[in-house]
Amino acid sequence: MSDVQQRIDDLVKNNHIVLFMKGTAQFPQCGFSGRAIQILKACGVTDLKTVNVLEDGEVRQGIKEYANWPTIPQLYVNGEFVGGSDILMEMYEAGELQPLLAA
Repeated sequence: MSDVQQRIDDLVKNNHIVLFMKGTAQFPQCGFSGRAIQILKACGVTDLKTVNVLEDGEVRQGIKEYANWPTIPQLYVNGEFVGGSDILMEMYEAGELQPLLAA
């Protein structure tokens, strides 16, 4: 495992909820990242760890390889990849995301 993959793995495994995104929770720098933050806020998430991929090119590329998922944002809960903003929206609307985040 490369250094960047190890760093990503540590972040994913050592935080209950991690969102790899463009920008920060306060200032998302893409619409999809902003929507992911809004969905998580609507679910009452308070212990969210965000990683701004725009600040680290290695992580920006590495996270796509880590999950084998081509887009950002990416949400991880309890060490498991959940999905990007479209999947979060679908899960939220179906009522599947809230219990997952609360677990």
